[in-house]
Amino acid sequence: MTMLANPRPRWLSPRSLVALAAALAICFGAAQLGSIATQPNLAPWYAGLEKPWFNPPNVAFPIAWSILFALMAVALWRVVMLSEGAARRSALTAFAVQLGLNALWSFAFFAARSPLLGMIEIVPFFLSILWTVARFRPIDRVAAALLYPYVAWVAFAGVLNAAILVLNG
Repeated sequence: MTMLANPRPRWLSPRSLVALAAALAICFGAAQLGSIATQPNLAPWYAGLEKPWFNPPNVAFPIAWSILFALMAVALWRVVMLSEGAARRSALTAFAVQLGLNALWSFAFFAARSPLLGMIEIVPFFLSILWTVARFRPIDRVAAALLYPYVAWVAFAGVLNAAILVLNG
């Protein structure tokens, strides 16, 4: 059952466009936080780690994450526009937790230079994304579906993190 604040949101209304801009700012703000932890540690630390054969080229990461943060922002925007009350609060809480854990992973893995801390942190991070999908789905199936690539990428990141931990442990 969809919990609509407005059965037909005006997607191009000023309120909607402000909500979209806020969602983009929030998501890309979290991306910037993660980048602050990541960038100074790419060389020589990360570059010097043993990596598995399935490690993507470095150029793939900012491309993938930019797409994922954009999808997250659109999903957040849709949930804000299509919900109210307890459903909205629950969905936004889940979203905020996963977004915070997203940024925290970069600090655990890169800033702390610890694949072990990254591995420990990625478990609740991944679970929080699933929680977010579960909170978004009753409000808007499209918003939930927009997070599926994120689920897949973070699952892959967990496998990659584990492999780096094993190869460098």
